[in-house]
Amino acid sequence: MLVQELKDLPAKKVRVVFEDAEDLVLYRGEIRKYRIEEGEDLPEEEYHEIFYQVIGKRVKKRAMHLLEKMDRTESNLREKLRMNGYPQELVDEAVDYVKRYHYIDDRRYAENYVRFHQGQKSAVRLKMDLMRKGVSKDLIEQALSQEYQSDERKMIEQILQKKGYFSGEKLPAEQRRMYGYLLRRGYKSSDILHVMKCDDYLT
Repeated sequence: MLVQELKDLPAKKVRVVFEDAEDLVLYRGEIRKYRIEEGEDLPEEEYHEIFYQVIGKRVKKRAMHLLEKMDRTESNLREKLRMNGYPQELVDEAVDYVKRYHYIDDRRYAENYVRFHQGQKSAVRLKMDLMRKGVSKDLIEQALSQEYQSDERKMIEQILQKKGYFSGEKLPAEQRRMYGYLLRRGYKSSDILHVMKCDDYLT
């Protein structure tokens, strides 16, 4: 494995660029330990030892550290590990590892998210949020079916009250603006019109 270049990185790290193998990011102490030098060959067995034993363990520890700070979706964890520069194969192994021990569970994440946010967000908005976080549609539907209990008409009424909608006569332009605002938050048109006491769609 020919070492083409050693690139210094922050935090006492070095990117080792190989001619015919995946780059590795190591600490300077590890560079010295394995006697890695530009223009020199690294034995294949040492490359595999570094890849699987040194960096492989490091990725798992990093995954655990990220999950200790906060619950995450599988998609978000993968993204964080890739941003740290870890090889895709080792990211896959780390994710499989934490899933095996249920440290990460998209279904649990979706259920908790719906349960915690349903008082402030419509079902449609919750679904959009979870999709952006990389949760599958099936798991989102299951979470909503199991956890979502909010009365959306009541939620609309509370929003309108906070906005002072029910105090005095409202001009059509103001009604349309509020109608659009609630639509963008994911509430159903029929529910909005009912609470606003409008007979027809506002256009």
